[in-house]
Amino acid sequence: MDKNINITLKVWRQKGPKEKGAFETYQLKDVSQGSSFLEMLDILNETLVNEGKEPVVFDHDCREGICGMCSLYIDGHPHGPDTSVTTCQLHMRKFNDGATITIEPWRSAGFPVIRDLMVDRYAYDKIIQAGGFVSVNTGGVPDANAIPVPKKDADLAMDAAACIGCGACAAACKNGSAMLFVSAKVSQLALLPQGRIEAARRAKAMIAKMDELGFGNCTNTRACEAECPKDISISNIARLNREFIKAKLKD
Repeated sequence: MDKNINITLKVWRQKGPKEKGAFETYQLKDVSQGSSFLEMLDILNETLVNEGKEPVVFDHDCREGICGMCSLYIDGHPHGPDTSVTTCQLHMRKFNDGATITIEPWRSAGFPVIRDLMVDRYAYDKIIQAGGFVSVNTGGVPDANAIPVPKKDADLAMDAAACIGCGACAAACKNGSAMLFVSAKVSQLALLPQGRIEAARRAKAMIAKMDELGFGNCTNTRACEAECPKDISISNIARLNREFIKAKLKD
Protein backbone atom coordinates (compact mmCIF):
# COMPACT_ATOMS: atom_id res chain seq x y z
CA MET A 1 0.00 0.00 0.00
CA ASP A 2 1.28 3.45 -0.93
CA LYS A 3 2.02 5.86 1.89
CA ASN A 4 3.02 9.50 2.23
CA ILE A 5 6.71 10.37 2.48
CA ASN A 6 8.85 13.40 3.26
CA ILE A 7 11.59 14.18 0.74
CA THR A 8 14.36 16.69 0.10
CA LEU A 9 14.83 17.93 -3.47
CA LYS A 10 18.07 19.34 -4.85
CA VAL A 11 16.94 21.01 -8.07
CA TRP A 12 19.11 22.65 -10.70
CA ARG A 13 18.03 26.28 -11.25
CA GLN A 14 19.34 28.30 -14.18
CA LYS A 15 17.70 31.48 -15.48
CA GLY A 16 18.95 31.16 -19.05
CA PRO A 17 21.49 29.58 -21.43
CA LYS A 18 24.12 32.22 -20.62
CA GLU A 19 23.45 32.36 -16.90
CA LYS A 20 25.34 30.44 -14.24
CA GLY A 21 23.22 27.75 -12.63
CA ALA A 22 23.20 26.21 -9.15
CA PHE A 23 21.30 23.68 -7.07
CA GLU A 24 18.54 24.87 -4.75
CA THR A 25 17.14 22.73 -1.95
CA TYR A 26 13.44 22.27 -1.22
CA GLN A 27 11.56 20.24 1.36
CA LEU A 28 8.29 18.48 0.53
CA LYS A 29 6.15 16.74 3.14
CA ASP A 30 3.39 14.15 2.84
CA VAL A 31 4.01 13.31 -0.81
CA SER A 32 1.94 10.32 -1.87
CA GLN A 33 4.02 7.42 -3.17
CA GLY A 34 1.21 6.82 -5.64
CA SER A 35 1.89 10.11 -7.41
CA SER A 36 4.11 10.29 -10.45
CA PHE A 37 7.42 12.17 -10.41
CA LEU A 38 5.97 14.97 -12.54
CA GLU A 39 2.96 15.24 -10.24
CA MET A 40 5.41 15.66 -7.38
CA LEU A 41 7.07 18.51 -9.31
CA ASP A 42 3.61 20.03 -9.86
CA ILE A 43 3.14 19.98 -6.08
CA LEU A 44 6.54 21.65 -5.63
CA ASN A 45 5.67 24.38 -8.15
CA GLU A 46 2.27 25.00 -6.55
CA THR A 47 4.04 25.44 -3.21
CA LEU A 48 6.60 27.84 -4.73
CA VAL A 49 3.89 29.91 -6.45
CA ASN A 50 1.92 30.17 -3.19
CA GLU A 51 5.12 31.45 -1.54
CA GLY A 52 5.58 34.05 -4.28
CA LYS A 53 8.61 32.31 -5.74
CA GLU A 54 9.49 31.33 -9.31
CA PRO A 55 8.31 27.80 -10.20
CA VAL A 56 10.76 25.24 -11.56
CA VAL A 57 10.70 25.05 -15.36
CA PHE A 58 10.59 21.52 -16.77
CA ASP A 59 9.40 19.92 -20.01
CA HIS A 60 6.35 17.66 -20.24
CA ASP A 61 3.56 16.88 -22.64
CA CYS A 62 1.76 13.53 -23.00
CA ARG A 63 2.68 12.12 -19.56
CA GLU A 64 2.17 8.67 -21.08
CA GLY A 65 5.77 7.76 -22.00
CA ILE A 66 5.24 8.52 -25.69
CA CYS A 67 6.55 12.01 -26.48
CA GLY A 68 9.94 11.95 -24.71
CA MET A 69 9.59 15.52 -23.44
CA CYS A 70 10.06 14.70 -19.73
CA SER A 71 13.84 14.74 -19.97
CA LEU A 72 15.11 14.84 -16.38
CA TYR A 73 18.35 13.51 -14.92
CA ILE A 74 17.38 12.06 -11.55
CA ASP A 75 19.85 10.75 -8.98
CA GLY A 76 22.46 10.14 -11.66
CA HIS A 77 20.14 8.42 -14.15
CA PRO A 78 18.29 9.77 -17.19
CA HIS A 79 14.58 9.45 -16.34
CA GLY A 80 15.43 8.23 -12.84
CA PRO A 81 16.33 4.99 -11.04
CA ASP A 82 13.54 2.87 -12.56
CA THR A 83 14.20 0.91 -15.76
CA SER A 84 12.41 1.05 -19.13
CA VAL A 85 10.30 4.07 -18.17
CA THR A 86 10.29 7.79 -18.89
CA THR A 87 10.22 10.39 -16.11
CA CYS A 88 6.45 10.76 -16.37
CA GLN A 89 6.08 7.01 -15.77
CA LEU A 90 8.33 7.10 -12.70
CA HIS A 91 6.40 6.99 -9.43
CA MET A 92 7.36 8.20 -5.99
CA ARG A 93 7.12 4.67 -4.59
CA LYS A 94 10.65 4.24 -5.98
CA PHE A 95 11.89 6.62 -3.27
CA ASN A 96 12.11 6.08 0.47
CA ASP A 97 10.87 8.33 3.25
CA GLY A 98 13.51 10.96 4.00
CA ALA A 99 15.25 10.53 0.64
CA THR A 100 17.25 13.33 -0.97
CA ILE A 101 16.56 13.46 -4.70
CA THR A 102 18.88 15.32 -7.10
CA ILE A 103 17.24 16.61 -10.29
CA GLU A 104 19.24 18.00 -13.22
CA PRO A 105 18.71 18.77 -16.91
CA TRP A 106 20.32 16.67 -19.65
CA ARG A 107 24.09 17.23 -19.65
CA SER A 108 25.17 17.22 -23.29
CA ALA A 109 26.74 19.74 -25.63
CA GLY A 110 23.96 18.98 -28.10
CA PHE A 111 21.25 19.91 -25.57
CA PRO A 112 21.91 23.43 -24.23
CA VAL A 113 19.91 24.43 -21.15
CA ILE A 114 17.05 26.86 -21.87
CA ARG A 115 16.00 27.37 -18.26
CA ASP A 116 16.17 25.26 -15.10
CA LEU A 117 15.43 21.65 -16.15
CA MET A 118 14.38 22.45 -19.73
CA VAL A 119 16.88 21.84 -22.53
CA ASP A 120 16.80 22.55 -26.27
CA ARG A 121 16.39 19.13 -27.91
CA TYR A 122 15.86 20.58 -31.39
CA ALA A 123 19.17 18.99 -32.43
CA TYR A 124 17.43 15.61 -32.71
CA ASP A 125 14.81 17.14 -35.00
CA LYS A 126 17.59 18.52 -37.20
CA ILE A 127 19.15 15.05 -37.45
CA ILE A 128 15.82 13.54 -38.52
CA GLN A 129 15.36 16.34 -41.05
CA ALA A 130 18.80 15.54 -42.48
CA GLY A 131 17.62 11.96 -42.99
CA GLY A 132 14.89 13.18 -45.34
CA PHE A 133 11.95 11.21 -46.67
CA VAL A 134 11.36 7.86 -48.33
CA SER A 135 10.33 7.54 -51.98
CA VAL A 136 6.88 5.97 -52.13
CA ASN A 137 4.00 5.89 -54.56
CA THR A 138 1.36 8.04 -52.91
CA GLY A 139 -1.36 7.37 -55.47
CA GLY A 140 -3.88 4.80 -54.30
CA VAL A 141 -3.73 2.96 -51.01
CA PRO A 142 -1.29 0.05 -51.55
CA ASP A 143 -2.27 -3.46 -50.60
CA ALA A 144 -0.82 -4.45 -47.23
CA ASN A 145 0.83 -7.52 -48.74
CA ALA A 146 2.10 -5.85 -51.94
CA ILE A 147 5.65 -5.62 -50.55
CA PRO A 148 6.50 -8.76 -48.58
CA VAL A 149 8.68 -8.13 -45.54
CA PRO A 150 10.10 -11.02 -43.46
CA LYS A 151 8.62 -11.02 -39.95
CA LYS A 152 12.07 -10.91 -38.37
CA ASP A 153 12.92 -7.72 -40.27
CA ALA A 154 9.51 -6.21 -39.54
CA ASP A 155 9.91 -6.91 -35.81
CA LEU A 156 13.42 -5.39 -35.74
CA ALA A 157 12.20 -2.32 -37.62
CA MET A 158 9.32 -1.89 -35.16
CA ASP A 159 11.70 -2.27 -32.21
CA ALA A 160 13.92 0.47 -33.65
CA ALA A 161 10.90 2.68 -34.36
CA ALA A 162 10.00 2.54 -30.65
CA CYS A 163 12.67 5.22 -30.06
CA ILE A 164 10.93 8.40 -28.88
CA GLY A 165 13.93 10.69 -29.33
CA CYS A 166 13.99 11.78 -25.69
CA GLY A 167 17.78 12.20 -25.55
CA ALA A 168 18.45 9.87 -22.62
CA CYS A 169 21.08 8.05 -24.66
CA ALA A 170 23.14 11.19 -25.24
CA ALA A 171 22.66 12.28 -21.62
CA ALA A 172 23.89 8.91 -20.33
CA CYS A 173 26.91 8.74 -22.64
CA LYS A 174 30.22 10.01 -21.28
CA ASN A 175 30.90 11.44 -24.75
CA GLY A 176 27.39 12.81 -25.27
CA SER A 177 26.97 10.57 -28.30
CA ALA A 178 23.67 10.41 -30.19
CA MET A 179 24.58 7.16 -31.97
CA LEU A 180 21.80 5.08 -30.41
CA PHE A 181 19.16 7.59 -31.50
CA VAL A 182 20.59 7.97 -35.01
CA SER A 183 21.02 4.22 -35.43
CA ALA A 184 17.41 3.58 -34.37
CA LYS A 185 16.10 6.10 -36.90
CA VAL A 186 18.31 4.67 -39.65
CA SER A 187 17.49 1.05 -38.76
CA GLN A 188 13.72 1.47 -38.81
CA LEU A 189 14.00 2.34 -42.52
CA ALA A 190 17.11 0.36 -43.51
CA LEU A 191 15.38 -2.89 -42.56
CA LEU A 192 12.44 -2.26 -44.88
CA PRO A 193 12.31 -2.22 -48.71
CA GLN A 194 10.72 1.23 -48.66
CA GLY A 195 13.79 2.67 -46.96
CA ARG A 196 16.43 1.21 -49.26
CA ILE A 197 16.17 3.81 -52.06
CA GLU A 198 17.73 6.65 -50.02
CA ALA A 199 19.61 4.37 -47.59
CA ALA A 200 23.14 5.48 -48.51
CA ARG A 201 22.34 9.18 -48.53
CA ARG A 202 20.38 8.91 -45.28
CA ALA A 203 23.17 7.24 -43.28
CA LYS A 204 25.80 9.75 -44.43
CA ALA A 205 23.57 12.80 -43.95
CA MET A 206 22.38 11.90 -40.45
CA ILE A 207 25.86 11.07 -39.17
CA ALA A 208 27.25 14.28 -40.67
CA LYS A 209 24.51 16.33 -39.01
CA MET A 210 25.08 14.56 -35.67
CA ASP A 211 28.77 15.47 -35.81
CA GLU A 212 27.99 19.03 -36.87
CA LEU A 213 25.68 19.56 -33.88
CA GLY A 214 28.39 18.66 -31.34
CA PHE A 215 27.47 15.13 -30.28
CA GLY A 216 30.40 12.91 -29.35
CA ASN A 217 31.58 9.54 -30.62
CA CYS A 218 30.43 6.10 -29.48
CA THR A 219 32.90 4.07 -27.42
CA ASN A 220 30.61 1.09 -26.78
CA THR A 221 30.19 1.50 -23.04
CA ARG A 222 26.48 0.63 -23.53
CA ALA A 223 25.33 3.29 -21.07
CA CYS A 224 22.85 4.45 -23.72
CA GLU A 225 21.26 1.00 -23.98
CA ALA A 226 21.13 0.61 -20.19
CA GLU A 227 19.33 3.94 -19.68
CA CYS A 228 17.05 3.95 -22.74
CA PRO A 229 13.39 4.03 -21.61
CA LYS A 230 12.37 2.05 -24.69
CA ASP A 231 15.14 -0.59 -24.49
CA ILE A 232 16.63 0.25 -27.89
CA SER A 233 19.43 -2.23 -28.62
CA ILE A 234 22.98 -1.17 -29.50
CA SER A 235 22.81 -3.75 -32.29
CA ASN A 236 21.30 -0.83 -34.20
CA ILE A 237 24.61 1.02 -33.87
CA ALA A 238 26.36 -1.89 -35.58
CA ARG A 239 23.75 -1.71 -38.37
CA LEU A 240 24.30 2.05 -38.70
CA ASN A 241 28.05 1.51 -39.02
CA ARG A 242 27.48 -1.07 -41.75
CA GLU A 243 25.12 1.26 -43.60
CA PHE A 244 27.63 4.10 -43.36
CA ILE A 245 30.57 1.99 -44.56
CA LYS A 246 28.56 0.63 -47.51
CA ALA A 247 27.59 4.18 -48.45
CA LYS A 248 31.21 5.32 -48.34
CA LEU A 249 32.32 2.36 -50.43
CA LYS A 250 29.74 3.31 -53.08
CA ASP A 251 31.27 6.79 -53.18
